[in-house]
Amino acid sequence: MKIYADNAATTKMSRTAIDTMVKYMEDTYGNPSSLYMIGQEAKEALEEARETVAKVINAEPREILFTSGGSEADNQAIISAAVIGAKKGKKHIVSSAFEHHAVLHTLAKLEKEGYEVTLVNVHEDGLVRPEEVEAAIRDDTCLVTIMMANNEIGTIQPIREIGAICRKHGVLFHTDAVQAVGHVPIDVKADNIDMLSASAHKFHGPKGTGFLYTKKGIVLTNVIEGGAQERGKRAGTENVPGIMAMAAALKEAADKMEQTSPYIKGMRDRLIAGLKAIPHSAINGDEEHRLPSNANFCFEGIEGESLLLLLDQKGISASSGSACTSGSLDPSHVLLAIGRVHDVAHGSLRLSLGEDITEEQVDYIIRSVGEVVEYLRSFSPVWRDLQSGKAQHIL
Repeated sequence: MKIYADNAATTKMSRTAIDTMVKYMEDTYGNPSSLYMIGQEAKEALEEARETVAKVINAEPREILFTSGGSEADNQAIISAAVIGAKKGKKHIVSSAFEHHAVLHTLAKLEKEGYEVTLVNVHEDGLVRPEEVEAAIRDDTCLVTIMMANNEIGTIQPIREIGAICRKHGVLFHTDAVQAVGHVPIDVKADNIDMLSASAHKFHGPKGTGFLYTKKGIVLTNVIEGGAQERGKRAGTENVPGIMAMAAALKEAADKMEQTSPYIKGMRDRLIAGLKAIPHSAINGDEEHRLPSNANFCFEGIEGESLLLLLDQKGISASSGSACTSGSLDPSHVLLAIGRVHDVAHGSLRLSLGEDITEEQVDYIIRSVGEVVEYLRSFSPVWRDLQSGKAQHIL
């Protein structure tokens, strides 16, 4: 049995997205900056895609900037807010300890340029507390950037409340919504969001395509210089086929959300219940405030890498954390941020389901994980010490 359970890393392109992409590769291949007809047809297609994307998140078309993905969008949003802040003498930024590295590394870069960054704590339930964000805001704060849904443990943050706090204090608010767009309802106006990042390959669109929402009136700083594309704020000939496929995939995901979300959540809850029955295991993050597809667990006495390899032999594709850090021997910074100790954080497993998952497949995952965990523990010196009493169980 082959089961793909790593949709948080990337999703399979939908048939709608593939057909749309091929159509625009074959029929509308002109450069949108060209004045002749086939170029203008490509430009019209871009504006159609901009309207589609904007409608899904309740934005205005001119507030949508097409990018190469979430990382670029994160970089441009944060750097832009930092530049705006510096012009007003404000060089303090508030974020959280478990953001995606596209955010954390950009913040680290800004620190070297004289900015000060405060990372608020993430609690054991994987949630940021709005009151702690407010407490971290200072007179010189220019930006708050908190992700909408965590890429590893799937917890959904109280974005609307945090955004309202930022509005009250006159501070720009950015959210990395890469994991959330296409999976949970988003209304940038009601949610008090000033800037939002998204990536197409997380909702069945193509890789290498994404967008940045920026509220009207916020001046963006270019991170890619060159031509005058995207109103002069993102140089480079637009990837028309990819953008059109992204818009088609996003519209399809939004239209189907009320139908697919409850089903995926039911399968996820079945999976969580089965994995919780494994001795000395624990789910990471709040069970209620999480993405419909995400189940992230820690198992004492094992290494996550070995777990992944053996599950792969059983036909199950999964992850031990963020796809961007796979191959690293260090434990997940997300799990450390919510209080997991190193030894436990090493034994993590992220399963993220798609809408095509079946009960039979979920039950197969549960059985397989149980078998692999038992097998790995059978020759683990760490597990032997735990069982003999030389070391104390944590989970």
